[in-house]
Amino acid sequence: MLSILDRYFLRELGQTMLATAIVLLAIMSGTTFAQVLKQVANGSFPASVMFQVLGLNMIQGLPTLLPLSAFIGVLYGLGRMYRESEMHVLASSGMGAGGLLRPMSLLAIVVMLLVAMVSLWLGPWAARTSDALVAAANRSVIAAGLDAGRFTPLPNKGGIIFVDTLSRDGSVLGNTFISRERTNKDGSRELKVISGKHGQLYQESSGTDRFLALYDGWQYEIPLGADNWRKMQYERNDASLSNVQSDSSEDPAASMDTFALMRTDNADARAEFAWRTIAPAMSLVLLMLALPLSRQSPREPRFGRLLLALVSFYAYYLLLALCRGQIAKGHWHHAGPMWFVSLLVFLFAAWMFRSQYVARKLRKAAV
Repeated sequence: MLSILDRYFLRELGQTMLATAIVLLAIMSGTTFAQVLKQVANGSFPASVMFQVLGLNMIQGLPTLLPLSAFIGVLYGLGRMYRESEMHVLASSGMGAGGLLRPMSLLAIVVMLLVAMVSLWLGPWAARTSDALVAAANRSVIAAGLDAGRFTPLPNKGGIIFVDTLSRDGSVLGNTFISRERTNKDGSRELKVISGKHGQLYQESSGTDRFLALYDGWQYEIPLGADNWRKMQYERNDASLSNVQSDSSEDPAASMDTFALMRTDNADARAEFAWRTIAPAMSLVLLMLALPLSRQSPREPRFGRLLLALVSFYAYYLLLALCRGQIAKGHWHHAGPMWFVSLLVFLFAAWMFRSQYVARKLRKAAV
């Protein structure tokens, strides 16, 4: 049964954590939106699925955002109570360290379960769904931006395409016209015009290029500034529609199921599995670290401890990232160093918190 004091702490800290999460989510959405726009401009996927990919990418960032939100939320919420002398009044009324640890333990359990669900299941699901969505969009001429009866520019200055009819699912094209200009190795420029009675879009098995197969048409190669035009009739002509340029920083292990990662024996899979499993523990460590860092006097600057806390968070996060990098390079074969760093930070935070509530020895008055 929760006491009135426990419910008060849970309500105040929960509201602060929620507000912090909303602010950080808004900041992350701007950064993620810029990355998605860059991928759309590079031709990785069409703009029609941009907002779906944006939402899925934001879900993948929640395993880091949620612990940080909990850390800053508890730090700010308890800091306000210290500045307004609420904690001092509660301490003078007999509340010790246990009165604060009990609601913080309940809060830590909720945050850890939420982070574990996002890190182990929801994040990989979002990555797989995003990849499948992009792959399906790249196979569809409708999602690629083509529309019947309209001239459409191809990505990366690939030319102009026009279709007079288009099936509802985008699998069958009617009369098709493609015009593109290219520069040859000798520096001369050439205009290439292709027409076909019908066509179909397909993608390589590697997923790197998209092609448009045109049937029963003509191809014209017109060198600019010269009169040696070439005309060719064909039964089938495969024209490159656009190159799918994937982001080189993407990790295939990020979209793998957690159980599949456990059965995969390579450096990238071990590093990804270690990062997913350390995320819930990182929430517990940060919440423990927030307890001693939030203690401040009423006259202390409001954001002084916040700056110190952010430096502590980034130092801890960078240590974990360095450990993950060593696992990904194959230098380490397990997540033991990451757990060791987390244990050290947790014990140090617990020692700092305990030292704040230990009764000080009385000093003898000088005679």
